[in-house]
Amino acid sequence: MAQPYSQLPRWVDYGLIPLINLTVAFLVAGLVVLAVGENPLRAAVLMVDGAFGSGDGIGYTLYYATNFIFTGLAVAVAFHCGLFNIGGEGQAYIGGLGVAVACLAFDSVFPWWINLPIATLCAAAFGGLWALIPALLQAKRGSHVVITTIMFNFIAASLMVYLLVDVLKPVGQMAVETRPFADGASLPRLDWMIEAFGFTIRRAPLNITFLLALVTSFLVWVLIWRTRLGYEIRTMGHSPKAAQYAGINTTKIIVITMMISGGLAGMMALNPVMGAQGRLQLDFVTGAGFVGIAVALMGRSHPAGIIPAAILFGMLYQGGAEMSFEMPAITRDMIVIIQGLVILFAGALEHMFRPYISLFFGRIADSSLKAAPATTGEGH
Repeated sequence: MAQPYSQLPRWVDYGLIPLINLTVAFLVAGLVVLAVGENPLRAAVLMVDGAFGSGDGIGYTLYYATNFIFTGLAVAVAFHCGLFNIGGEGQAYIGGLGVAVACLAFDSVFPWWINLPIATLCAAAFGGLWALIPALLQAKRGSHVVITTIMFNFIAASLMVYLLVDVLKPVGQMAVETRPFADGASLPRLDWMIEAFGFTIRRAPLNITFLLALVTSFLVWVLIWRTRLGYEIRTMGHSPKAAQYAGINTTKIIVITMMISGGLAGMMALNPVMGAQGRLQLDFVTGAGFVGIAVALMGRSHPAGIIPAAILFGMLYQGGAEMSFEMPAITRDMIVIIQGLVILFAGALEHMFRPYISLFFGRIADSSLKAAPATTGEGH
């Protein structure tokens, strides 16, 4: 999407500004912790130690980060086309249905390394198709994609309740979930990766989907910056009128972009459904679709920024749980407040400091330009 302020050095735009926003968010969060009578520094130490101080802590942090990488990529792809896909929650939910269909059909037929590509294709297809109707409404009828996608989140939740209660739940079973998947739909854990660094991992559900998320991030980078389709998507995001003048079929680009975005969100379901739970349950997305918006904003819609931003939110989820356990005065609701502050400063207030930073670096550039002729003259 087009930047509203002057061009800044890449290290400032992609590094300094997100760091400032994050620092301010944590300072405000520290005031919240101080207000309940706890030490903010101790809370910060407990959060970091809970997220990275043990093998299980690292495992859970990367497990949560895997979800956020997929949803962050989904939002980022739509951003590049000038679209605000706020329906990642519902698209991931329906993607879980695709994973379940594949696993229930083939878990006793094929091994995991065959079922994983099948489930991945089903998750992407189901998520992409769930984004198709909002895409068509935006492209052909002008219905704003923010409104339609958020409405489809609620439709997806209701649809999943119906399917799990009346269709997919085994007869006589009380729990609202499918039957457990067989071993052929169980993904390998990445315990060896954590243990290679000297940690011991016992119960963290970190699995091979994390590596799939990293590969997907690279493929998204190739798509957006190294293909003709990616160029058309970015052109559409910068200026729809310019895209039309260049002969780009804007309706086609909107539909394709939204389906890719929905497919990426749907792939998020692989991690909890196939990698951790081994069955399809209600509410497995747990807000990852909305967190993906903040991850994409903080990561500047670039995979290289989305990955560390996703790990940061994984740290907030895992470290926050450990912090609330060690400091009873900090309830789970307060952890949500801290997460919300990070989302606030990374999202809604993302441009709060940009005008001042742009002015600062603009003055530096002007000073350099004024000094350049004098230096050249002295040389003569």
